[in-house]
Amino acid sequence: MPERLAEMLLDLWTPLIILWITLPPCIYMAPMNQSQVLMSGSPLELNRLSEEQRILNRSKRGWVWNQMFVLEEFSGPEPILVGRLHTDLDPGSKKIKYILSGDGAGTIFQINDVTGDIHAIKRLDREEKAEYTLTAQAVDWETDKPLEPPSEFIIKVQDINDNAPEFLNGPYHATVPEMSILGTSVTNVTATDADDPVYGNSAKLVYSILEGQPYFSIEPETAIIKTALPNMDREAKEEYLVVIQAKDMGGHSGGLSGTTTLTVTLTDVNDNPPKFAQSLYHFSVPEDVVLGTAIGRVKANDQDIGENAQSSYDIIDGDGTALFEITSDAQAQDGIIRLRQPLDFETKKSYTLKVEAANVHIDPRFSSRGPFKDTATVKIVVEDSDEPPVFSSPTYLLEVHENAALNSVIGQVTARDPDITSSPIRFSIDRHTDLERQFNINADDGKITLATPLDRELSVWHNITIIATEIRNHSQISRVPVAIKVLDVNDNAPEFASEYEAFLCENGKPGQVIQTVSAMDKDEPKNGHYFLYSLLPEMVNNPNFTIKKNEDNSLSILAKHNGFNRQKQEVYLLPIIISDSGNPPLSSTSTLTIRVCGCSSDGVVQSCNVEAYVLPIGLSMGALIAILACIILLLVIVVLFVTLRRHKNEPLIIKDDEDVRENIIRYDDEGGGEEDTEAFDIATLQNPDGINGFLPRKDIKPDLQFMPRQGLAPVPNGVDVDEFINVRLHEADNDPTAPPYDSIQIYGYEGRGSVAGSLSSLESTTSDSDQNFDYLSDWGPRFKRLGELYSVGESDKET
Repeated sequence: MPERLAEMLLDLWTPLIILWITLPPCIYMAPMNQSQVLMSGSPLELNRLSEEQRILNRSKRGWVWNQMFVLEEFSGPEPILVGRLHTDLDPGSKKIKYILSGDGAGTIFQINDVTGDIHAIKRLDREEKAEYTLTAQAVDWETDKPLEPPSEFIIKVQDINDNAPEFLNGPYHATVPEMSILGTSVTNVTATDADDPVYGNSAKLVYSILEGQPYFSIEPETAIIKTALPNMDREAKEEYLVVIQAKDMGGHSGGLSGTTTLTVTLTDVNDNPPKFAQSLYHFSVPEDVVLGTAIGRVKANDQDIGENAQSSYDIIDGDGTALFEITSDAQAQDGIIRLRQPLDFETKKSYTLKVEAANVHIDPRFSSRGPFKDTATVKIVVEDSDEPPVFSSPTYLLEVHENAALNSVIGQVTARDPDITSSPIRFSIDRHTDLERQFNINADDGKITLATPLDRELSVWHNITIIATEIRNHSQISRVPVAIKVLDVNDNAPEFASEYEAFLCENGKPGQVIQTVSAMDKDEPKNGHYFLYSLLPEMVNNPNFTIKKNEDNSLSILAKHNGFNRQKQEVYLLPIIISDSGNPPLSSTSTLTIRVCGCSSDGVVQSCNVEAYVLPIGLSMGALIAILACIILLLVIVVLFVTLRRHKNEPLIIKDDEDVRENIIRYDDEGGGEEDTEAFDIATLQNPDGINGFLPRKDIKPDLQFMPRQGLAPVPNGVDVDEFINVRLHEADNDPTAPPYDSIQIYGYEGRGSVAGSLSSLESTTSDSDQNFDYLSDWGPRFKRLGELYSVGESDKET
């Protein structure tokens, strides 16, 4: 407490000492109470100065101004005296009045207009406002006339150490790599002090660490935090809390201080090798496990984190390196052992592997801590499973001649149970692959026999599937594909490759090739086809034609003479025997048709028909047909043109003008009932204009032609009209060309919400209640007449 009081006194007297040194001569005349006096003098008063003042060689001025000072945060029972304004024009008769204006005049600073004393009436804060500019003036008390020009002066607020340092950006967070050397820079912090940095040591800060030693240190002036210990290990401690203090007054006792926290996190480096949790792993796997299945997982732990903990796994030794593989799981950081090849319990029951885990990212700075790898042993035991039968071959290829006898054996498949129990096997054919049931198989020994005859020309290959099933466990089955190739035998005779038809010109020459033919054989000899051609024995000496074998296995037919005449013989048939080279050889007879035709001089066939001789010279049958077709087409066009002209001049409905009057419908008279025959003309019903024929409409085109009815003779007026109308109605119903002139529409629905209700009287006869129709008169003028009619009817009923 005494130290704090001494510092406050020092803060109070220091500005006064500085003021004493820097003020002009007039300030030395301040009273003993340390108040500041601003004086004004005139040349007339210079002679009155004492000798001591003359020695100073300083002349007075009209207003000699300087700065005034006032301490901030001063609080007392009375306003604090800041200074005094005085002019030597004031003889003391109180005829001069002092006026103060400017910043804070009247609100913060108050002046005694008689004595010129300036007081601070409010508590000041330099951090809010450091100085005030005011204007002073001396005026006549009575007239308020200025005695001197106004002058400005400044009142400065003198700072005291009233603000502690603050860390505006705290708390702080920083990182530094683990295993860093001594003195590695971590971060720096900054504190601010609101006090005056120029005046005194109020804003001079010194930094120190209150908590966090001996791990970190701080530069007192720059606030740079550094590591104080080398090789700090993240795996031992990852996070540190450092408390930092900033103290003003240069760190001396009595200064104000502020604190903040800094959280330092050690980042990871790869300074730890991977390590397997155990040196020996045991796994078991069934022998029938699917390839690629995960058998087990091994993991090497690494105290590092992130990519520094990533490890790759490999199988470096063991008797199962070809059967197993290991892959790395980047998420779980472990190794997955998978099966690469099938296992067989009967062949080998266990395997031993040596696996290695090595870091992927190695930091060369810590290579001396290595090696960054570890190994472990993995033992895998194969478990026995009930396996399906195994065929001796994955596929089978069998061959059979197409003339093989039924039930003959064409091949055999074998299979065994790989298990130790060795169950017997039963064979069968998947009938989905042998829909025609052409093959059978012996269920015990797997011999495949022929069930139906084969024909290579229909199908060369037959693909079937054989099923092997364990007798003791029917769920264990295996399948194998069997391809059966049908071998060819010479069972088809050769024949012409196509249907040939030869043409012989009448003006042909002897030895001329009429046609070249080739043969085909459905069989497939190993050395290719070779055919022999010959004529029938009875036609060897054919006087008209001969044959010649060509090198390309084809045959040419030649004419022996010329002078063929189609009038004598139009067609010649030449049987040819074709034999193959099979064993035994087969042959067939094919007949070649040769037509005699008329040809041009250069041998182009023109006509092969005998009728061409009877046609006029220069015209063939085709030309005559074309001419007749043109004539018929012209006749059809003329008929259509005439028909269209007639239709254009006729009216749509053939009726006389005198009958138009019968189509007028009158709505203003009422019929007299069924006995009234004067309201219509019975002749209209009889249709006298249509008696002799059918009158079709011209404005429509009927889809079906209706046969016109026979005309009816005129009947007298006493005819039965009902029978007459029924006859006409029957004819109209059966006439598809007649439009529906008459139609009946039934309105049996009045609609919902009708105010008037139903006007129908069809149901009136079923009700015994009296009906009152007076309400019709209330519906308006449109129903007035109707209401009168019903009212009359009701009155007549009553009478």
